[in-house]
Amino acid sequence: MTSLQSAVRRRRAVAAAGAVSAGLLALSACSKPTPIATITVGGDSVHSEATCYNDGNPVKTADLPKCLKSDNTIKVDPDDTVRFGVDPDIADKGWTILMNGQPLTDSSKKTYRTIPGSVFFNAQYGASGNSTWVAIKEGEKDVTGVWSFKLQKAS
Repeated sequence: MTSLQSAVRRRRAVAAAGAVSAGLLALSACSKPTPIATITVGGDSVHSEATCYNDGNPVKTADLPKCLKSDNTIKVDPDDTVRFGVDPDIADKGWTILMNGQPLTDSSKKTYRTIPGSVFFNAQYGASGNSTWVAIKEGEKDVTGVWSFKLQKAS
């Protein structure tokens, strides 16, 4: 092998190692994914990362209204049971189900809860129309994360 071929191979090896290092550096700069919350109705489910999340620190109160809206929609027949599931990371901090921004449940440290579908379209609970915004609030005192969903009444 000539010294020219050897030099070319060395440059390729150095370039490859540099590319791998740059890729790893770029990945380490990415924020890690937030815990997942899931809503299941019958055989359908929708899951989401947080709409607002501050990695264990309180979310600013001024940011909370925009945290309650998302594109995660699921159809619910009022006769169905709506199942809420959260990652253990969320459950460990305590979580509450909110309906249209108001607490619907007490805080829980379980990873799973169920609520009758009729609740989400009942005016007694603050519902109006054929859709309702539901959110999962992480944190018993301070809000440290919010996962938001839209429940659409099935026809």
